[in-house]
Amino acid sequence: MIPRYARPEMETIWTDQTRFETILEVELLAAEAMSRRGKIDARVIRHLRQKAHVDIWRIRKIEKRVKHDIIAFLTHLEERIGPEARVLHAGLTSSDVLDTALAVQLVRSTDVLDRGLKTLSDIVKKLAKEHKHTPMAGRTHGVHAEPITFGLKVAGWYSELQRNRERLAVTRREVSYGKISGAVGTFAHADMSIEEEVCRRLGLKPEPLSTQIVPRDRHAHYIQTLALVASGLERIALEIRHLQRTEVLELEEPFTEGQKGSSAMPHKRNPVACENVCGLSRLIRSHVSAALENVPLWHERDISHSSVERIILPDASMALDFMIHRLIDVLSGLKVFSRHMKRNLDSTFELVCSQRILLALNRAGIDRQKAYEMVQYHAMDAWNHGKSFRTLIGADPAIRRHLSAAQIDRSFDLKPFLASVDKIFRRVFGKSA
Repeated sequence: MIPRYARPEMETIWTDQTRFETILEVELLAAEAMSRRGKIDARVIRHLRQKAHVDIWRIRKIEKRVKHDIIAFLTHLEERIGPEARVLHAGLTSSDVLDTALAVQLVRSTDVLDRGLKTLSDIVKKLAKEHKHTPMAGRTHGVHAEPITFGLKVAGWYSELQRNRERLAVTRREVSYGKISGAVGTFAHADMSIEEEVCRRLGLKPEPLSTQIVPRDRHAHYIQTLALVASGLERIALEIRHLQRTEVLELEEPFTEGQKGSSAMPHKRNPVACENVCGLSRLIRSHVSAALENVPLWHERDISHSSVERIILPDASMALDFMIHRLIDVLSGLKVFSRHMKRNLDSTFELVCSQRILLALNRAGIDRQKAYEMVQYHAMDAWNHGKSFRTLIGADPAIRRHLSAAQIDRSFDLKPFLASVDKIFRRVFGKSA
């Protein structure tokens, strides 16, 4: 991921330095486990702990010659530690340390992502409660439908964020598996108890049956979950983008002191942060196909998945982390123009009440299709000619034969549309609603 879209906390997890430091820890834990079984002198282990450090530049230099990153890593350790380094990697294969270290990185990444989603959820919850009863037009197909409140819209975002946090928790468990089972997963050169101890000390579980690698359905699950979370964030960002359009202007993302919107037009205040979120969501979704294609590998393993993962796992993790914190900034300073919401709601001549007139006529004994045609006739007249829908309904003798003036007026009251808001909030937020 380019620095523009990488936050330091997440970026650090995926640096080569962190990767090899984690691999080193796996190697040392395996050696310590062997020592406790009498296979390595404890004094050697103490020496390893004192002398073993990662010099990423030296590893890269050696790799240019040997064309193998783990051999380069082990060679560099031999240079630093001396003859005692020969006990490292005994009975192991490269994927034992690579996949186990990768699991640690994935777990750390999910923890960072969840902390971000928790912060975002808290902000969204507060925003929903602030605007619990702020009326606005609900839209379907981009067209006014019936009234809702802005708080209801935001509560829907909160509900989806909670589902995505749950999905991320499931994914954390799914990727929390390591392996120290040897070349084709048969423990031919390393006791099974060593794998169990190393994984336990790293907060992982042993892969029930590994080949030379941890099966890649776990990693595909990770990418799919990140893509789903990203799509949920995009839904929020896309909504803000629409509601910031000049002719709508019900919301506006923060525009900070000194910020410029256009190199050509000084008046511009563009929703660039939300557009960032939408764009990065596309990137993460594009990684899903590659992750799924990593699942079927030749026999006990091939290496076709490796180059793909070195790109998509860090990229998806950093991109989603950036998206979360970009939305935290947007929603923390979001401008809500309730007066514009009221203006826009009123702009369609009270047509949003058409269903209430339809239902009132239906209850008065008029067949539904006939009632629909009567109401639609006046709705289209109001729509096409900018007339008052309420006036047209009240002036129709056919409708007045079935509905009194009071019944018509009640049909244009917005309160019944929003009567269940409190109950819906209790569903979403529980007692804290």
